[in-house]
Amino acid sequence: MVAKVAEEWLNICGGCEVSILDIGEPLLDVLPSLEFVHIPVLMDHKYFGQTGENEKLEIPDADVGIISGGIRNEKEKHVAEEMRKKCKTLIALGSCACYGGIPAMANMWQLSDIYEKVFRGSKTTEPADTPKENLPPLLESVLALDEVVKVDIYIPGCPTNPALIAEALTSLLAGKPFTLPERSVCDECPLKREKKASGGTLKRPTEAVDVKVGQPWENTRCYMEQGFLCLGPVTRSGCASIESGGAKVPRCIKGHMTCRGCFGPIRKGANPLVDMMSALSSIGLDAKQVMDRRAMLNRYIGAQKRLKPIPEKK
Repeated sequence: MVAKVAEEWLNICGGCEVSILDIGEPLLDVLPSLEFVHIPVLMDHKYFGQTGENEKLEIPDADVGIISGGIRNEKEKHVAEEMRKKCKTLIALGSCACYGGIPAMANMWQLSDIYEKVFRGSKTTEPADTPKENLPPLLESVLALDEVVKVDIYIPGCPTNPALIAEALTSLLAGKPFTLPERSVCDECPLKREKKASGGTLKRPTEAVDVKVGQPWENTRCYMEQGFLCLGPVTRSGCASIESGGAKVPRCIKGHMTCRGCFGPIRKGANPLVDMMSALSSIGLDAKQVMDRRAMLNRYIGAQKRLKPIPEKK
C-alpha cells in the first residue's frame, strides 16, 4: 500500500525541509511506498486551488502529515488545524514545531513591545505604523504545534537528523511505533569525564575547546569540564552519528562545539533551566556566570509557557 504524505512549513527557516532532502539514499528506499500530495518546498499545490477558485483553504487527505515550524500568526494556526483534520498521523518536525524553537525567545516580551521596537524603536528603521493590511495578525506568543493541535510523533532538532526522519517514516510504513529514548546527550557522548571542572570560571564560547584530533574521542575531555557551557546534561539524545571506530558522537560535539540544546528536554515536564543549574554546580562551575540564563537555557524551548514576559516591578 502507498501512504499519502502531506508536509507544511509554518514559522520556520526551512532547514527542516532541507533535512528531508538530505535523507539521501535511504529516501530512495521508502519513496516507492510514499506519495507526497502536498509539500510546498517541492511542489506547487495552492491552498485555495491552483487558480484561487476555492473559498476555503484545502489540504489533501493524507495518511501522514509532517509540520515544521511553530505557530506565530492566525494563518499558521489555521493551516495547522487543517493539517490535523486531513492527516491520520501528525509529526512535529524540528525544534520549532516541538518546542517553539529560536523564534519563541520572543515570548519574553509583550507583543505590543515587539511591535514598538521593530517599527518605531529601532535606530536603523524609519518610524512607521504597525502594518496590518493583507497580513494575518500575530498571536500574543509563539506556540509549539501541540499547543494548538494533537501531535502523534515528535522529531526535534535544529535542524533535525535526516536519519530520524527516515526511521520515523519506515516505522510508520511497517506499522511500528516511533519514539526517541529518554536519554541525555551526555549518555551518548564518548568524551572523557572526571566529574569536576578544570577551573571555576566559565569560558567564552568563542574560545577553542581542547580536542585530541586524530585520537579516539574518549581521549578528549568533556567540554563542560573544560569550562564551556554545554547543555548535554539536560538535552535529549538523538543527533549522534556513528563514526569510524564505532564511536557514537553527538552532532555538535563532532564539530568541536558544545551542545546547544536543540533536541529539547529529556522527558516531558522536565525543567532544563533548573536541571542545568544543578549540573553546573555539581562539577564546580558557578551558574551565575551564565549570561542571560533565562534565555540561554531555554533557547530552543521557549513555547509551552517556558518563556513569558516578566511583570515590571512597581
